[in-house]
Amino acid sequence: MFAYIGPGAGFAFAGSLMVLVAAFALALGTILLWPITFAWKTIKVGNPFKNASARRVIVIGCDGMDPGMTARLIQQGKLPNLRKLMDKGAFRPLDTSNPSMSPVAWSTFATGVDPSRHGIFDFITRDPCTCAPMLSSTEIGQAKRVLNIGKYIVPLEKPKIRLLQKSQHFWKLLGEKHIFSIIQRVPITFPPVPFRGLLLSGMCVPDLRGSQGTFSFFSTKNDDGVPAFTGGEQTILRPKGNTIRSRIVGPDNGMVKDGGRMTLPFTLTIADDKKSVRLQIDGADPIDLFPQVYSPWITLTFSAGLGVEVKGIARFYVVAMEPHLNLYMTPIHIDPENPAMPISHPEVYAVYLAKKLGPYATLGLAEDTWALNERVIDEKAFFLQAMDICDERERMLWDAIEHVREGLVTTVFDTTDRVSHMFYRYLDPTHPANRDKPTEGELRDAIERVYIHMDGVIGKVMAKLGDDPQSVLMVISDHGFTNFRRGVNLNTWLKQEGYLHLKDDVELSGDWFEKVDWSRTKAFSLGLTGMFINRKGRERSGIVAEGEEYRALVREIKAKLEMLDDPETGTRAIRRVEIAMAAFDGPYRVDAPDLLIGYEGGYRNSWECATGSVTRTVFTDNTKSWSGDHCVDPTIVPGILFSSRPLVTEHPKLVDIPFTIMRLFGQAPPKYMQGGMILAEGAQEAPVKGFFDPRRLEQSGCAPGARAVLDEVAHVAS
Repeated sequence: MFAYIGPGAGFAFAGSLMVLVAAFALALGTILLWPITFAWKTIKVGNPFKNASARRVIVIGCDGMDPGMTARLIQQGKLPNLRKLMDKGAFRPLDTSNPSMSPVAWSTFATGVDPSRHGIFDFITRDPCTCAPMLSSTEIGQAKRVLNIGKYIVPLEKPKIRLLQKSQHFWKLLGEKHIFSIIQRVPITFPPVPFRGLLLSGMCVPDLRGSQGTFSFFSTKNDDGVPAFTGGEQTILRPKGNTIRSRIVGPDNGMVKDGGRMTLPFTLTIADDKKSVRLQIDGADPIDLFPQVYSPWITLTFSAGLGVEVKGIARFYVVAMEPHLNLYMTPIHIDPENPAMPISHPEVYAVYLAKKLGPYATLGLAEDTWALNERVIDEKAFFLQAMDICDERERMLWDAIEHVREGLVTTVFDTTDRVSHMFYRYLDPTHPANRDKPTEGELRDAIERVYIHMDGVIGKVMAKLGDDPQSVLMVISDHGFTNFRRGVNLNTWLKQEGYLHLKDDVELSGDWFEKVDWSRTKAFSLGLTGMFINRKGRERSGIVAEGEEYRALVREIKAKLEMLDDPETGTRAIRRVEIAMAAFDGPYRVDAPDLLIGYEGGYRNSWECATGSVTRTVFTDNTKSWSGDHCVDPTIVPGILFSSRPLVTEHPKLVDIPFTIMRLFGQAPPKYMQGGMILAEGAQEAPVKGFFDPRRLEQSGCAPGARAVLDEVAHVAS
């Protein structure tokens, strides 16, 4: 889990009562001040759309949707709505960010600048003082002003929760021009930054325990100890007849000195026919659970003391009743109706959605990929969970469209990304992940099914908009997808090449550089695409001097890595290595990994490399269900762009999107934005319409059979 989504930023709760009080005050104040604000806006602001070529823009983000897969399904007639959108406007690959991963790409979408200007280069980075892992996007601290009452610690202020992303969100700039926006689940928006609009945070919202997603697994099976799960934990259940008592582990109790984690007792009663189990959480109504059926969202109320309660929500899934009772519980999500931390702007927006639409997933990475990786749940359970979350997101989208007749709506769907990660092995019969898993079954076409589902959602939006010339619809993805067959441990390679040393010359090192000798180490790797130089003046134990020594070292490592061959296949593992100081010119490039590793399709940093371990071999097979990825050379995994208006370029880039949206609304983008206008605004422009040249897929590193895809879609290019 740490390898992909980071070590978590911690948990610090604030009383939900204040959320409701603030919501009431906000609503009352808005009603009372409306005549004044309306008059002020009319006189001082005027019509913010007077120079606009569009009065409403809707952006549907399909995280990870791949142009190669999309092109094939369009040709097969399986995405009729995207085909209509393409025929009306355009469809092109969309150049992604560098590195090509979601926190980087969506930060570029939000700000209109590259990572050296918004400061997000990976899910995780290292603390230069300790080399310990840090979540790159968010910092959560405890309240500094507290009142001590016996064993209790009562906070007198809100905890410090800070977004580490730099620059400004373009919807904040629109809000300053009185153009309203609703932004739903765009990654790297936690905690939300205030602006004139509504926002529900996405990726990097923690669970109630402060992690990026810790599932629970309860089982009556006990094989000489409790196995360690990556991304979760197991509790052994000990039946007494048909009854079992256990507990749910919640967040740390910050109100009690050395309070540890809060817990919530529960009772399981197995039915006599062993076809169901009754779950009775203390203080709540009982609920019957049935095998392979998800429960609804269940509220979990933890008592911190002094009348303070912390609420979360979770769903339960009986994996099996016999021969052992196996019960899975999702990570405990922040309850949107009683949010323990700010997950929306204003805070009442999350409450409003829950009151109107019912409880919903709030965790940044809500689809529990690691429960499937560890085979705690099977593919059916994962797919059901992912599609339920997709349906929740769709209901939010409809609510936003209903309320925005003028302005911006942006909703990001993660399902395309999560399902592609976990089911990519079905596209490659020889994938190492297939060795211990079935290769047939009802979900072998899961990725295709998700694409078709999203096509249906887009079709409904198109029908809603009709032929309104003042509305623009864009469907985008932050990156595409490719195979992930082999992991590469750059730390092991660095050790073999003499750039990284271990204490006492031991052979192996655990997570987070456990045994690294920093006094002799020149370079190390952490995260999914980055390699750091142990630089004097930046790292606490830095030994590489700035200037010519640093420049010579990065050139030397770059040259060697670009010649790195996989001994098992004889193929080159890395397409390109970029030196950050040469690739970027923004103010935060010094915080970037010094070398960005652009892997060939099929390769990626190994799981152990991502967590700073040193293993015996450089190359290993990836046998996890997580079989597809995009943390490779960005030219291999472009995203997609569909638009209801023609383009004015054959080569759109993700960084162009915020620039273009501001121009559509008649607003001048700030000079620091790095994109350009890509949509046709007038008849005088020569539009680029329809399909893209499929020859551009030739180097895209799509699924096996990409060459056949090229032939299959070639006739569509006309």
